[in-house]
Amino acid sequence: MNDLLEWLVHGTIPVPGGELGAREVIGNLFGLASAILGMKRFVWAWPIGLVGNVLLFTVFATGELSGHIDEPLWGQAGRQVFFAVVSVYGWWRWSQVRNAGGASDGGAIAPRWATNAERVQLVVLGVVGYAAAYVLLTQVLGSWGPTTEAWILAGSMLATYGMARGWVEFWLVWILVDVVGVTTLVQAGYYPTAGMYLFYAVFVVIGFVVWLRDARTVTDTSEVDEKDAIPA
Repeated sequence: MNDLLEWLVHGTIPVPGGELGAREVIGNLFGLASAILGMKRFVWAWPIGLVGNVLLFTVFATGELSGHIDEPLWGQAGRQVFFAVVSVYGWWRWSQVRNAGGASDGGAIAPRWATNAERVQLVVLGVVGYAAAYVLLTQVLGSWGPTTEAWILAGSMLATYGMARGWVEFWLVWILVDVVGVTTLVQAGYYPTAGMYLFYAVFVVIGFVVWLRDARTVTDTSEVDEKDAIPA
């Protein structure tokens, strides 16, 4: 067991063009598993994602990315903290809806498009979240690239919250986050990790297509009013 923990903390995995830290790879694999389970609308998406959040926070906060020590990416690290908080909420919310009946196809929640009022809420949260993240990264934590990292942090907040609410739009937000995230990692020289994020983005596109289809065919059979009974 000690050897396994030692490998997890300090081990590396060789890849074309360099090497990746074991925590980095395993953390992203948990994140990928969470995305796949979320695409299928399984409650297990949330606790599995939490494990990945913890591992990736230690990677980004220490700068031990792609097998070398560099400047921490606080936007990337900060979003792992937010993921953990919202994942607890999403875990609870999906469990409540599922226990009340869930979706007609057996999923924990029935996906739907956000209402106009909810879209306005997303825009407002995005603007406020970006401003707050930018101030935090520039005035408190320091950041290699606060302009892009602030969007990564704010966009991640929106996407995770949208997933917890069951809104199809959250996949579109993730696509925008991944575009900026991959660009930031390439500029920082983290090419293997950027490749991993690009690979992950493929599943985000697939997830959007799946939820878009399900939003047309899957209905909510729960006794819980999605808009009113469960607090936002």
